Amino acid sequence: MDPYEKKIIDLIDENADRIISFARDVAKSGEASFFEFETARKVKEFLESLGLPVKFGIAVTGVKAETSGKRGPTVGIIGELDGIRCPAHPQAVPDTGISHACGHNAQMAIMLGAAIALSDESVSDRLFGNVAFLAIPAEEHVDSEVCDSLLEQGKLSIPSGKAEWVYLGELDDVDIAITTHVHMVPSNSDLLLGNNASTGTIGKKITIHGKAAHAAAAPHLAVNALNAASLGLSALGMLRETFREKDFVRVHPIIKKGGTAVNVVPDEVIIETMVRAGNIEAMLETDRKVDTAFTCSAAALGASCEIKNYIGKLPVIETPPCRALSDAARILSDKADISDIAPNVQNAASTDVGDLTHIMPVINFSHGGFEGALHSADFKICDEYKAYILPAKLAALTVYNLLKDNAENADELIKSFKPKLSRADYIKYAIDLTK
Repeated sequence: MDPYEKKIIDLIDENADRIISFARDVAKSGEASFFEFETARKVKEFLESLGLPVKFGIAVTGVKAETSGKRGPTVGIIGELDGIRCPAHPQAVPDTGISHACGHNAQMAIMLGAAIALSDESVSDRLFGNVAFLAIPAEEHVDSEVCDSLLEQGKLSIPSGKAEWVYLGELDDVDIAITTHVHMVPSNSDLLLGNNASTGTIGKKITIHGKAAHAAAAPHLAVNALNAASLGLSALGMLRETFREKDFVRVHPIIKKGGTAVNVVPDEVIIETMVRAGNIEAMLETDRKVDTAFTCSAAALGASCEIKNYIGKLPVIETPPCRALSDAARILSDKADISDIAPNVQNAASTDVGDLTHIMPVINFSHGGFEGALHSADFKICDEYKAYILPAKLAALTVYNLLKDNAENADELIKSFKPKLSRADYIKYAIDLTK
């Protein structure tokens, strides 16, 4: 450990109470995607207290602060602002049902803990590059009503947090992204280094239009939209045998509107679903199958079907830990159980970090310190050091390892990265999907 690595660790330890206090505070006031106004304000004030210039309101609620003035690469540490709707969670906000059963409050605490260390002049002077602290909205699934409203108001062009940031050019100056999460695959390690592959997703709103009539006196004059929707759901069930196991396809619809009264034949039914798969090709193929199932089922019963897609997430590309991350973890290994990801482990869940893995180098690790299941009422932070402080040290030390010594590690990572999509091609995909 060199003196600056020790300084990073000491600064985070000295501010542990402040970091934990922030995480606890945000955990009690979770906010939905694109409505994270109070959470964003708290992040903004924290970053400003460190003397950093802050840009506020990016993609409605996003926050960005950056050290500047140095030549060299920029490394961005990402925290996600939103919570998840889980009304049964003990810390769910009563009016909205939103909680941080997703663990995103930990991400923000980790990012801010790293900011404390990396903005300290004695540390920042040793960096041959800049650091960006990025609080990005809407990692979780966004309801179609929210998407439609924000698009109609012109507040967004793409209704997804990281996708909108890419569209706005807010990540153009970020050469490497650092992301983290509570463990998303089973692990007993305090820190799990690298990024397991995960599925991508497309969000869909399917509206079946029929014709209303009295359900007892004149059903022969009606076109039952609920029957058409049910036929579509049955067709989807029959399609499941065509999904290949290796593609990790998941389609999980809900009926958001099934009718208005029991004595009226339903004339409008609204289904929302997510189509997931482990690769883009399977995701798009399955999306076409779902469209056909509902469109043809509606037509068979004389109904019509309107389908609108919403940008979801691209699959995460599996990435082993880079040298800077492994070296940083080694410094912490005397007080933590640390391991690398097992290769070829597919995570069936989705995250828009996958979008970033297609266009830029992403360094990821996940952490423990919690018990229970993600997105569930029993999710709970049980070890605040392992959930907030230890990962903040790892994030800060990784940035230091990337940008010290003329940023040799950062330059090597940037040069070796081969994007799957250009940023322009990614934006075209995102825009075309929602037309």
